[in-house]
Amino acid sequence: MANKRKIENLETYMLSVIDGSEKGKGPTALRVLLKGFSLLFALIVQVRLKLYKHRIIRPNTLGCQVISVGNLTVGGTGKTPVVEVFARNLQQQGRKVAILSRGYKSKEMSFREKMIQRVTTGKIETPPRVVSDGKRLLLDSWTAGDEPYMLASNLPEVAVVVDKDRVKAGKYAIKELGCDTLILDDGFQYLKLGHRLDIALVDRTNPFGHGHLLPRGLLREPMRNIKRAGFIFITKCGGAGEPELKEELRRLNPVAEISECRHAAKYLKDVFGEQTYPLDWLKGKKIAAVSAIAVPESFEEALKSFGAEIVYTRRFADHHRFSQQEIINTINRSIKLGAEAILTTEKDAVRFPFVDRRDIPVIYMRVQIEMLSGEEEFMDWISRICFKSPQSA
Repeated sequence: MANKRKIENLETYMLSVIDGSEKGKGPTALRVLLKGFSLLFALIVQVRLKLYKHRIIRPNTLGCQVISVGNLTVGGTGKTPVVEVFARNLQQQGRKVAILSRGYKSKEMSFREKMIQRVTTGKIETPPRVVSDGKRLLLDSWTAGDEPYMLASNLPEVAVVVDKDRVKAGKYAIKELGCDTLILDDGFQYLKLGHRLDIALVDRTNPFGHGHLLPRGLLREPMRNIKRAGFIFITKCGGAGEPELKEELRRLNPVAEISECRHAAKYLKDVFGEQTYPLDWLKGKKIAAVSAIAVPESFEEALKSFGAEIVYTRRFADHHRFSQQEIINTINRSIKLGAEAILTTEKDAVRFPFVDRRDIPVIYMRVQIEMLSGEEEFMDWISRICFKSPQSA
């Protein structure tokens, strides 16, 4: 537990160095050092892309539709709700869909389990973890990872398969689950499996990852590489859209369809039960905001926009897995400060351990994608994937 906290504190410190909020000679010198590593990282990224482009390294093909949904930056672009809406639309138009995820921070096979497999089979080869077979939810969030679990919970007729080797996961989804369409969750850089289509997400609040590649910035590859995308979603937009960002993306990629969307809150739901609340329930309420996401400010601003008064804020590192004691401490602190409820995100709710006694409602905000522009083009794109004309779709 102590080691995990140290790692999370280091992650938080490094993010403050990257975004420039950490001042002083030490952080400035560290930024210079990180920039040097970024130049090396950029070279490696571009060489890798060239090797795939010129077919020196050949991607695997599985004989079915493969669509990647990803981004050029690390951190919270709001990818999971976009994957959800995309998978749901494909499934509703007749496709048998599987989402392939690497299962970030999901439970790995233990050393003991690996040794038992080595002794009994002569090799260590784990089958993909099936979070959902398109009929039933099969794994918990600890084993599956929070994002695959959330997708499987919200998409009862879509398969969700977790494995770092998504070629293996894709073969399993086709052979064992009868899938004909594969969605690579966070797959823009996953070149080992050939994509027919690439969807790239750009976070309106930090579109260019502080202008540098990892580790100096948040970019996984140069922004010009967005030219590989066939469709671009600008996420977390305001009501008026983002004409300047859209124009810049159009300059980088003249042919891609571009859609602007926002993450719209739909309702509130009890983390530990079935009770739901309308959004206006928040008006005038004193609440505690608890989150472990990359951009907690957007969640907190959403709560304020519905009239909530935040009397206590608790932020953890992205993907933090909460302990029961942390939740109990948060509940007690929230009550002491006069909070009438604890609010968290849907992504965080799947990582909340069960607490028998709560003394205060613990609620998450259900969020879905709302298209602000490009919806017609997006639906036409879906129809083309499903080999339907827009009229018959």
